[in-house]
Parts: sequence; C-alpha cells; structure tokens
Amino acid sequence: MTYQNFSLSQLQAIDNAHHLHPFTDHKDLRGTGARMITHANGPFIYDSEGKELLDGMAGLWCVNVGYGRNELAEAAYSQMKELPYYNSFFRCSTPTPVLLAKKLAEIAPKHINQVFYGSSGSESNDTALRLVRHYWVLEGKPQKNRIISREMAYHGSTVAGSSLGGMSGMHEQLGGAVPNIVHVMMPYAYELAEPGESDHDFGLRAAKAVEDAILEARPDNVAAFIGEPIQGAGGVKIPPASYWPEVQRICRKYDVLLMLDEVITGYGRTGEWFAAQSMGIEPDMITTAKALTSGYQPLSALLVGDRIANTLVEKGGEFNHGYTYSGHPVCCAVALKNLEIIEQEGLIERVRTDTGPYFAQMLKERVSSHPLVGEVRSFGLMGAIEIVKDKATRERFEPVGSAAVVVRDHAIANGMMMRATGDSMILSPPLIWTRETIDMAGERIVKALDLAEADLRKAG
Repeated sequence: MTYQNFSLSQLQAIDNAHHLHPFTDHKDLRGTGARMITHANGPFIYDSEGKELLDGMAGLWCVNVGYGRNELAEAAYSQMKELPYYNSFFRCSTPTPVLLAKKLAEIAPKHINQVFYGSSGSESNDTALRLVRHYWVLEGKPQKNRIISREMAYHGSTVAGSSLGGMSGMHEQLGGAVPNIVHVMMPYAYELAEPGESDHDFGLRAAKAVEDAILEARPDNVAAFIGEPIQGAGGVKIPPASYWPEVQRICRKYDVLLMLDEVITGYGRTGEWFAAQSMGIEPDMITTAKALTSGYQPLSALLVGDRIANTLVEKGGEFNHGYTYSGHPVCCAVALKNLEIIEQEGLIERVRTDTGPYFAQMLKERVSSHPLVGEVRSFGLMGAIEIVKDKATRERFEPVGSAAVVVRDHAIANGMMMRATGDSMILSPPLIWTRETIDMAGERIVKALDLAEADLRKAG
C-alpha cells in the first residue's frame, strides 16, 4: 500500500499518532497537521495537494544537484544488487568507501588526505571531538582538551554536537553538556559591530575573542577552535574578510587545532569544493555531510589533516570509535556519482562565476530596498535577509523572531520554500538554480515581504 491510498487528513492523523518530528513543538504541529511533501523534480518540490514550491533551502542545505536525478537512484540500485552492506570493522573494507576516500583527498585542501565516515554531520562532529582530544593524549598533552566554539554555532544535535554548538535552547534541554567547551562571540557585524566600526576592525575584534578565551584557559589547556566558515543554521552569518585569517594566525600562534565545520558549506556551495578554499583557511580537519550525496543517502565524512592522521597512525594503537554504517557501500556509491555530476555539469564554476554573483545582485537590487529588510548578505549560493521593523534604527518586531515566521508563511503560500531563523530569512538553494530560477525567487520573495508587511504593520 502506498501513500496515494490515503487522504491528506488521514496521513496527518497517522503522523500525529506515531511520528515525533525533529526541532518541533509537537502540540502546535498536531493542532495544524504537517505539510506532506510527496515528490520533487529539479528545483521544485510538491505537496500532497499538488502545490509546487521553489525549494530555496535545497531540502535542508543538502540537495545540491536537485531532485529526480536518475543517475543517483541507479548508482544506489546497482550497489544494492552487488553488495547492499558490509561493515568497515574487523580489518574489512568495501570498494566504494575506498574510492570515495581517494576522491575526497583529491578535492580537499592539499594537506588533508584521510577520511572517517559516519551517517550525519552530528556524528561527524562527535568523531571530530573524540579525535582532537585523543590526538593530544597521544602527543603527551592530555590536559589540552578545551574546545572553543561560538555563540549561535550549530554543530549537530547529538550530545556532543549540541555541546559544541552555541544555541542556548539546546543547552537548556541537554541537562548536562560535554565538559570543557566554551563559547565566544560570533562574527555577526549587523548586530554586534560598534557604531562607526569598520567590517575589517570588527572581524579582528571577533577573532580576538578567540584569543582571549585561549589566554584565559592558558594555551596548554586548549585543544581546538571549531567554527563554521559561515554560520548556517544560526542565520547565515558571514564573517568579515579579516576574521578567518586572524583566527588562523591565533590558532597557529598558540598551537591550537582548527576544526572547520563544512556540513553546510561543503561540496560547491561557496563556489569551490570547500569554503576553506574559498576563504583561504587551512584547517586541521573538515566536517562534511549533507551535499556529499546531495541528500539522496545519509553519509558524512570527516576529512582529517596529515598532522592528526600521522599521529593517529604512528602512535595511536586502536581508536575505539566507529559506527555500524561507517563507509556504507550504497551511500558511498551515491556520493561518488553525486561528485561526478557536480564536476561534469560545472556546478561549482557556475556558482563562482555566474549564479552566485547573480544571486547576490538579485538580493541587493530587488530585496534590500524593501521596508522590512535591514540587510541582505550572501556568499556563493547561500544568503540571508534580515527582517526589521525600522531600517534606520534596526528595531525588531516583538517578540523577536515572530516577524520572520510571518514572512516565511507568506513565502510558502506563494510558492517559495524559505526558512526563518530568528529574524533572518535564509536561503541555500540547489546549485542547479539558473538566472531564471533566481529571478523567480526574487519575485516570490518580494511578494511575501509585501504581504507580510501589511500583516505586521496592521498588528502594530
């Protein structure tokens, strides 16, 4: 029996009776019922009532090559017929994770040549935390175990991922975070820059917060700094150009490892394979997932730099860590084909030289002048729209975060899937978007803003 045998109300009733959703107020959802997305093609998704939505979020930051790619389905099917599963424990391996690891080493920064597989970004960040602390033990410095992160960072929702992240609501529900993780200010100039402070100076000040945290703990106690190149789920917060070079200089000065979370930015979103390459960052490890398979299969890959990998191999003995699905052959087969599509269709170059600049132009010329918009910002095919009550004073609507939800709901009602995070509307579309698709998005965003403004001004 397939879903076509059920009405929307029947599916919603079953959903309410048995399905606990992630990041959801379940009482609220059960009062309204979930939207049922039933199929998709290219840049569009469709619900059970036949409504077409332009997907401005690539699923959840992940469907980079778009929907309905037969090549990916066929890669999974072929691998399932040949070898649907075997583990990577007990001195065993299978061909697809081996070949994928080789490919990832080829496209990663040159000093990164090793891969550890999981099934999600959260798992990959758990592994990163374990590996960083284990590295310093092997180097004879077990006390060097403090991790510095940032406020509003998102590094997953497992216990370790939530602890590494900087979202207070997640910490409150956790009831006991992983110890020795501290959080410093985020490089969010729109709210945190001082009057008259240049972007350059703000970037240096935000980086100094990392240095201050290192000095407060003493460098001999600090293992690593972890950061997203662009803070994604926290609202697409793009640091000034001065920020990352200074953070890197600070980490090297105090011998602190640099952990880069590219679960969102990896595999073409910033106009290079990795944001590390777009921004000139040389991390000791890179966390990746999501677009590695364009979301068609759950797979993560922690890319490990030579410094850490060499110590693990030469001094490590057994690394007591891993997952049942580490290096799942079907997921890795899909990833290999996905990376091939990205290369063959020139999607990364398109983002860098065409659609990324055109996307930025659309936001600036068509969206930024709207009375509800305090700022637009973008990098590659990743952007944010700040919703404000007053452009001049940057006053927000009350309660904070409510206005963006009104914009989001109007956007969806008018065929545009967007996400509201705090007072930011965020966009992370599939890399297959064209100039025509970007124009369509611009029209629908402006219409949603107009309708939302009427509602918000009426409500006072």
